[in-house]
Amino acid sequence: MSQNTKKTLNCRGRLVDLSHGPAVMGILNVTPDSFYAGSRVGDKEVVMTEVVERAGEMLRAGATFLDVGGYSTRPGAPEISPAEETDRILPAIEAILRIWPDALVSVDTFRADVARQAVEAGVCLVNDVAGGTLDPDMFRTVAQLGVPYVLMHMRGTPQTMQSLAKYDNVTLEVIDELGKQLASLRVLGQKDVILDPGFGFAKTPAHNFTLLNQLQAFQIFNEPLLVGVSRKSTIWRTLGITADEALNGTTVLNTVALLKGASILRVHDVREAVEAVTLVDHVQSGPLT
Repeated sequence: MSQNTKKTLNCRGRLVDLSHGPAVMGILNVTPDSFYAGSRVGDKEVVMTEVVERAGEMLRAGATFLDVGGYSTRPGAPEISPAEETDRILPAIEAILRIWPDALVSVDTFRADVARQAVEAGVCLVNDVAGGTLDPDMFRTVAQLGVPYVLMHMRGTPQTMQSLAKYDNVTLEVIDELGKQLASLRVLGQKDVILDPGFGFAKTPAHNFTLLNQLQAFQIFNEPLLVGVSRKSTIWRTLGITADEALNGTTVLNTVALLKGASILRVHDVREAVEAVTLVDHVQSGPLT
């Protein structure tokens, strides 16, 4: 993180200080079709128990945020209605906060009305994979809600995005497109913004590796950077394995991201990510002996 990068997030009156080190965001998918089987939740009768148990495990492992999502954004994922999305996430959010009232819960949605209902249920951060491009009301809504907002880069929709993975210079074009969206947010008065280059969203594996290698270029915005590469196909296809086998590869790329300035890691496996944060911190600032 550069010295000029914004280091604090106001999460509904609680200050998250990223100057003490990068944070880890645990992924809680309340979906039956996530690309990673280990994060899927199906039968509604066991959903709440599973979600609360996973939330507790992640918090004990050192997660700063719990990111609840009810709409699978894997390439080609089927569309679901806003009503179905809220039907999935609101009970999960309420169950987590009932047992873990101090948890910092974020909502993974690109729909403004879903975001509003989630914040009313206790969410303190909105994580928008579409960066405001799929709902014209999202920016105004999140600015009114006054919670931190993850502005991610994506083109198209989850159904069409991979057909739009065409760039002359992926890093410059993603920076340009994020910059335009960020400017629109600022006009509306949005204060806390976290930027996400959108690994795997309208990106090929080659694009993802280039963006990760050039991640420091995004420090031009002086905003915290979120990196989400956990168990994605860039890892397992490159290594010739499966998503279930991609934990080691995830840790390697998370380590690279930390060395290049990531402020938040969004992951399925919290304990391993927290260990990476701790060890990289010792490499970068540990005392000489």
